[in-house]
Amino acid sequence: MKFGAHCYIFTERWSDDSIDLLDTARELGLDCFEIGVGDDVIFNPRLTRQRAESLGMELLASPGGLWPRHYDLASADAEHRQLGLLWHKRQVDIAAELGATAYTGALYGHPGVLHYHPLTLAEQMMIADGLCELASYAQPRGVHIVIEPMSHFRTHVANNAAQAMQLIHLADHSNLLVLLDTYHLVTEVRDYAAQIKLTADRLWGLHACESDRGAPGGGLVPWTAIRDSLRESRFNGYIVFESYNSSIGTPRGDFAYRRNMLHDVCPDGQEFVRTGLRFMHSLLD
Repeated sequence: MKFGAHCYIFTERWSDDSIDLLDTARELGLDCFEIGVGDDVIFNPRLTRQRAESLGMELLASPGGLWPRHYDLASADAEHRQLGLLWHKRQVDIAAELGATAYTGALYGHPGVLHYHPLTLAEQMMIADGLCELASYAQPRGVHIVIEPMSHFRTHVANNAAQAMQLIHLADHSNLLVLLDTYHLVTEVRDYAAQIKLTADRLWGLHACESDRGAPGGGLVPWTAIRDSLRESRFNGYIVFESYNSSIGTPRGDFAYRRNMLHDVCPDGQEFVRTGLRFMHSLLD
C-alpha cells in the first residue's frame, strides 16, 4: 500500500519552484505525490521527475488547473467532446513526461458542469467511447486512466461506484481504473463497504479525507467499514490525502475559498499529512 498527498495541501499551483515539496513529502513518510496539471500550470516536467526519482517518490497527475468548461467528454456537442479528448491527451503527455503512473479525476465530464436529467445508455456509451480512446492513448505511455466519482454538486455523470463501473464496463478497456473519494461519497452513499466491493477488481486507490475535507478521523466517514472491506478485497493500492491549504493565497485563505472550501480544515499542510498518516496507520495496523 502506498500513501501520498495532493500538491494542493501545500501549494495552489505546481511550478519549478515547488520541487522542494517532494523532499518535504518524503520526509513526512509519503510514497507518492499528486500534481494538479492544467493550462495555467507551467513547469518543466523533467525537473520534477528527476527530483522524484532521486527520492524514490512516485508521481501522479490530475486535472486541477485551468480546464476550459467546454472541453468535456460528456458534452452533447461532438466538437466539444473532441476538444475534451485532445485536452486530456495533452495532460497524459505531461503525465508521461513526469513519469507519473496515473492520470486521475472526473475525466468523464467536467466538474461543475451539470445537466439535470438521468443519463441515457446512449450518453453513457458516448462518454465511454471517449474514455476508451483516452485509455488506449495512455497505455503505451505507461499511464493508467483512473476515474473518480464525485458528488452530485460537481457532476451528473458518475456520483458513485456503480456509475463509474458502468462506464468502465461500456468502455471495456483494461487501462481504466477507479479512485473512490471518501469526501465525495458522503453525500451519495450510506454503505461505503459496498462501494469498495463493487470496484474491487478495478480499485486503484482512495482519496482519503474526512466528511468536511479535513484530515481523516473524527468525522462522518465510516473508516472501520472501509478498512474491513479493503482487507476483504486484498487492496494494495494508493491512499492519497487531498484538501486545499487554507493559509495560502492573497488575502490569507483565498486559495481555499476559490476552491469552495469555506472552512479552515487545512491551515498547515505538513500537520494535515502527519495527522492523516497517524490515523490511517492506526486504522490499518
